[in-house]
Amino acid sequence: MVNQLETVTVGRIERPFGVKGEVKVRPLSDVPGRFEGLRSVSLLARDGRTLETSVTHVRRVGAEFILGLTGLTTPEDASLWRGGFIQTIRGAVPGLPNGQYYECDLIGLAVYTEEGQAIGVLEEVWDLPGNPVFVIHQGAKEILIPAAKELVRTVDLTARKMIVRLIDGLGD
Repeated sequence: MVNQLETVTVGRIERPFGVKGEVKVRPLSDVPGRFEGLRSVSLLARDGRTLETSVTHVRRVGAEFILGLTGLTTPEDASLWRGGFIQTIRGAVPGLPNGQYYECDLIGLAVYTEEGQAIGVLEEVWDLPGNPVFVIHQGAKEILIPAAKELVRTVDLTARKMIVRLIDGLGD
């Protein structure tokens, strides 16, 4: 497996699709043509399992994509990866201004309070009116934190860590 800094998480597997082992994927990358150009990918399951595989075909369905992957031939195979992530080698992507991040770079960050208490892992970003919301899981517990500068204190992509300020009611 390649180094985390050399890879980028480009999608989240939402569910199996059809009877041939295809998966429906929500993109986590804003890079145009990212999915159409995928060849070799790594699947990262929620339980930490990984699978190096090849993309056999890609088709767009609305805002999502349907992918065929070598080794996934049945709906049961595909269902083992539900909620997992698709990663690929990081290509050239345009830099962002300081304090802005690609969603795909934030997925998987360990999230801590300013006091150093572990909150969980950032697993999803909801794009809601007003501002995005970070979905953080700690086991079965889900915490929603608005992606606001007042609450997100630091983001360290190298250390794969985010520090947040919890206000009353957010961490409960």
